[in-house]
Amino acid sequence: MEKVKVAVIGTGHLGTVHTRLWKANNNVELVGVFDTDSEKANKIADDFSCIAFNTLDELLNNCEAVTIAVPTSLHHEVSLKCIEKGVHCLIEKPIASDYIEATEIISKAKQKNVLIQVGHVERFNPALTSLKRYNMEPKFIEAHRLSQFKPRATDVSVIHDLMIHDIDIMLWLINSKVSKIDANGVAILTDNPDIANARITFENGAVANLTASRISARPMRKMRIFQKDAYISIDFGNQDVEVFRIMGEDESGKDNAIPAAMLGTIELGIRNKKIVYEKPHIFEGNAIADEQNAFADAITNKANAAVSAEEAAEALRIAEMIQNLIV
Repeated sequence: MEKVKVAVIGTGHLGTVHTRLWKANNNVELVGVFDTDSEKANKIADDFSCIAFNTLDELLNNCEAVTIAVPTSLHHEVSLKCIEKGVHCLIEKPIASDYIEATEIISKAKQKNVLIQVGHVERFNPALTSLKRYNMEPKFIEAHRLSQFKPRATDVSVIHDLMIHDIDIMLWLINSKVSKIDANGVAILTDNPDIANARITFENGAVANLTASRISARPMRKMRIFQKDAYISIDFGNQDVEVFRIMGEDESGKDNAIPAAMLGTIELGIRNKKIVYEKPHIFEGNAIADEQNAFADAITNKANAAVSAEEAAEALRIAEMIQNLIV
């Protein structure tokens, strides 16, 4: 089977990471890169033994798929050019500058039968993927995503830069329509909100409280999930998970894959409830590399994207609603 020919558009921080990981991926062929800054593109091409294309059209004529790692304000324009050429796109998050642009990308991709996957990379974080065996039905989610200030990504608010990761995970886990949003925030170092908090209520009764800041002294990427039978703590940064849950009667005596420490038994009527503490095994991995593999596999097998354009557009729509309540 022929390898998928891939290229990278944009050679900033994330573009460089994508280029390095594509180069190391034996299942694809890295063709080259393009950036309007030719000096930067030439350096990356030299570093990873590929071509620095002189124009975007030249790159698109020589590949089947691309990573789009340009500034968010250019996602719409660049994506439409790729789609018009029939080139599959892995678009860094957020999918576009606004929801209207996102819907135009989706419409054009359907018309041209082009696969779009969006880089909501936390979906591939080993800490989150370790929870696949659990029945996730959150009633309440509390998330804190804090980072130190970095000059890049200041063309968007902290909501579109950081909080959107947790918006995407929240929507994916709760799987219900949003019914109400309350939000506040403040712009400190840029013209957009740099600190924000949103409380989101869903039609099924679930609630999420999300906080994001890009002027924190210390980074933090944590989420706590409360549901009927469990409390789950996820540390995305340190890739660590803790689970406190009620063990069902049908589990007694079974050989569970995850070691559980018995914390106690609660006597309620004729049934006893056992409380256990579990540490799911975290398989080492690179979330961006896993994201790339999912994208390449979807192209090869003509399957659905791991993170679809529609899911990314909905996360962007909610992000816009939050920002509009603040600005």
